[in-house]
Amino acid sequence: QSEFLVKLVLTIPALFIAIGGPIVGIIIDRWGRKPMLIFSIILYGISGASGFFFDSLVEILISRALFGFAVAGIMTTSFALVGDYYEGAQRNRIIGLQSAFGTFGGVMFLLAGGYLADISWKAPFLIYLLAFTVLPFVIRFINDSKIQKRKQIQEKRTKEKTSYLIFPMAFLSMVIVYLTPLQIPFYLKELGNISNTEIGIAIASTYLFAGVTSIFYKRIKSKLSFQPIFMLSFLFSGVGYVLVSLSGNYHGVLAGLVVGGIGLGLLIPNMFLWLMSKTPEQFRGRAIGSLLAFVFLGQFFSSIVSQPFIEQLGSAMLFGIGGVVLLIVSLMFVGLSFRKKFEKLVIFR
Repeated sequence: QSEFLVKLVLTIPALFIAIGGPIVGIIIDRWGRKPMLIFSIILYGISGASGFFFDSLVEILISRALFGFAVAGIMTTSFALVGDYYEGAQRNRIIGLQSAFGTFGGVMFLLAGGYLADISWKAPFLIYLLAFTVLPFVIRFINDSKIQKRKQIQEKRTKEKTSYLIFPMAFLSMVIVYLTPLQIPFYLKELGNISNTEIGIAIASTYLFAGVTSIFYKRIKSKLSFQPIFMLSFLFSGVGYVLVSLSGNYHGVLAGLVVGGIGLGLLIPNMFLWLMSKTPEQFRGRAIGSLLAFVFLGQFFSSIVSQPFIEQLGSAMLFGIGGVVLLIVSLMFVGLSFRKKFEKLVIFR
């Protein structure tokens, strides 16, 4: 079962992010963002790099579980901080930039990881030590006192209740979208003699185009509401996976991952902004933590759900099925949009 355990090294953090997200949300809503963010960055660097010193897959899995808790702390807190500090169009812009920098980081570190993996399978773990370069800036510039003053004013406002549709949608989308880092390396190895560096480039292309798309999220949001953006996101992701399934060669897979990356670049900022727009400020940390739980549960179950399909149908068919499911979800959002327009037309008459 070594191949399955190796995949768990990638997915086990997702399970512990899902467990830790709601807990972190409650903590930061009650006691502030900064202490949790500092602790999480330190744990991130230590637990992430510790894999370099281990030889056992079991030891690595334990360190990745701790790493998952660290990621839960960083992601929940950072998204909550964006919601605390910014509003309106400025929040749209910052969420887009945050997603873009995250995906550009994915590009840079995936390429570095592919290169280092050709040298030694342990070397990529050292990349996590770079987390400590962020720590001085967090200590210097994050200020919870300003946030608490704003909260005292904002808590008097009333907002819509959280839309629970977003949670199962996040879970389903991540089960399928996470097939890219999880299964693409094995799929490309099946297609031919492809190096780890080329695999890194292929996966990084998804995040590169996701990052570019996220930069333009503010402009797209100024033209479209949340539901049409979700429709476009699932459309691009679905078409991309269908291309991956049908190509049968490295360059075809690369093209499909590029198209899918455009969808991913719309999906992430749109999910978090939709949730922020429907959540009272005093419960923002808990809401974001809950969304992260569904996102990363989807990533964790991606390996479990996909394994039977791979054994019975093969990798190409798996990506094809995933692409069709995403296209169906896109059509569902088209239907919701037409329904809303029809209801408005009837009411107007």
